[in-house]
Amino acid sequence: MSFILRPIDTVENISPEDFKKNYLNPRRPLVIKGMTKNWPARDKWTPEYLKEVVGKKVVPLYDNSKADPAKPINSSAAEMPFDEYIDLIKSQPTELRIFFFNIFKQAPQLLDDIVFPKDLMGGFIESMPSMFFGGSNSVTFLHYDIDLPHIFHTHFGGRKHVILFENKWKRRLYCIPNATYALEDYDVANPDTKKFPALEGVEGTEVFLEHGDTLFMPTGYWHWMKYIDGSYSLSLRAWDASVTRKAASVYNLAVKGGLDSLLKMAFKEKYAKYREQLAIKWAEQELAAGKPY
Repeated sequence: MSFILRPIDTVENISPEDFKKNYLNPRRPLVIKGMTKNWPARDKWTPEYLKEVVGKKVVPLYDNSKADPAKPINSSAAEMPFDEYIDLIKSQPTELRIFFFNIFKQAPQLLDDIVFPKDLMGGFIESMPSMFFGGSNSVTFLHYDIDLPHIFHTHFGGRKHVILFENKWKRRLYCIPNATYALEDYDVANPDTKKFPALEGVEGTEVFLEHGDTLFMPTGYWHWMKYIDGSYSLSLRAWDASVTRKAASVYNLAVKGGLDSLLKMAFKEKYAKYREQLAIKWAEQELAAGKPY
């Protein structure tokens, strides 16, 4: 049985009223296929064009390996000039990906090619648009964003497999204590529910993004992503209007960011093993209690 995954609602376009009522307020994910049709980026951001404007800037690269407990989260596995990396992902399968790259600092003219969807909601963090690149076979581990933004995630140049879960399932997903990511010992696309029984029956949503598609991910949603083709995505982030949600963001940054990093540096493998054992214990307790209700 494994996960229970349903398709994400998909529309060509949507009115601000419909979006607010049915997706923003109830915090439901949505794919908007036509949001980028008037963006210059949709046709302009080819691999060759991005190579031209970014050039040989050396970028950190990440792979699918489990995080090293002795290192900070998101420590890079390698480095490479950007243009060589683009050639790599377009020519062959690779696990290597670029994570949270502010390409606009390197090529600010790219901002003229996108449009923040302010007709749908406010609160956009215009100083923080970021891009993500991956080769086919590269995977973004299951996590939620620590600062709890709403995210409009637009994909370019290929296909990407995305699985989302509401935050209420976090303990059943083997959420690591004091962190915003899950145990990395199971395959989200094909979980072993005999070894990890709490995953059985967890409900989520699933989509295969194509060129130009935009995924709205509400605040706090867990997400796992796999690049089917060598391709890239743009994330536009926006604050939730709730003061409570903003306070939770500050708490996460201070405790799940700062405190967790200090404990990892101090206790390394011992702390990592303790957290994994606690994640398994919590998941088993949640399953036994029949939660979430």
